[in-house]
Amino acid sequence: TMADPIRLQKYLAEQGFCSRREADALIIDGRVRVNGRIAEPGQRVQPGEDVVKVGNRVIRPKTTADITLAINKPVGLICSHSDPHNANTIYDLLPRPLRKLRLVCAGRPDKDSEGLVILSTDGQLANRLMHPSGLVEKRYRVALETPFPAAKTRLLERGVNRDDEHLSVEHATIIGSKEMQASTHVDIRMHHGKNREIRRLFQALGYRVKRLRRYQIGTFSLRGFPLRGVKVLSMKEINQLLRTDQNAT
Repeated sequence: TMADPIRLQKYLAEQGFCSRREADALIIDGRVRVNGRIAEPGQRVQPGEDVVKVGNRVIRPKTTADITLAINKPVGLICSHSDPHNANTIYDLLPRPLRKLRLVCAGRPDKDSEGLVILSTDGQLANRLMHPSGLVEKRYRVALETPFPAAKTRLLERGVNRDDEHLSVEHATIIGSKEMQASTHVDIRMHHGKNREIRRLFQALGYRVKRLRRYQIGTFSLRGFPLRGVKVLSMKEINQLLRTDQNAT
């Protein structure tokens, strides 16, 4: 039975070509064609029937099973296939056979950040992990140059407005004994993530981030995972990524 038509940006994401947000930008820029005609925002396509091209590349429906990878990213690598200003990317960490896959990065920690990064050929999974509506919690450890008072954690949760954006986190806790009034280490939880949001938020409050590490997504953590390590995730581990109950283990 023929599948129902789907939105073009969803089709591109499901084939692992790019994220839905990136697909929207490509369509708006006029770089996507359907059956030889420039695509329009919101257009629907029939998988297997319509010919979809980005530039000169035909985006065909996938015929192989999806694969999802977890990477323990070190500082200094960007989360992009290529960048004229940065030679080293997380894709350089992959075994050569995996580099040929159309892997979408589910969220992009900046070059100076480290920790858990998810790559997947499953565009729907990547979108669920990235989009705030998925309510998938990400957890970070932040190291600051100067101690952050426990009394100010509510300011992080309340957030600030900078550059026409509201920057905030869902939950913040200083790391240390219960008696500590301040600490240079803070644990952060959030299910959204704007560009360099954590760094910008602390900067707005007068604190400089020395180190930022994402150590958990959903209930899947980096515990026992070596730096620069790459792991093909099982279905059980993928389900852990999507868990929204942080009390589950």
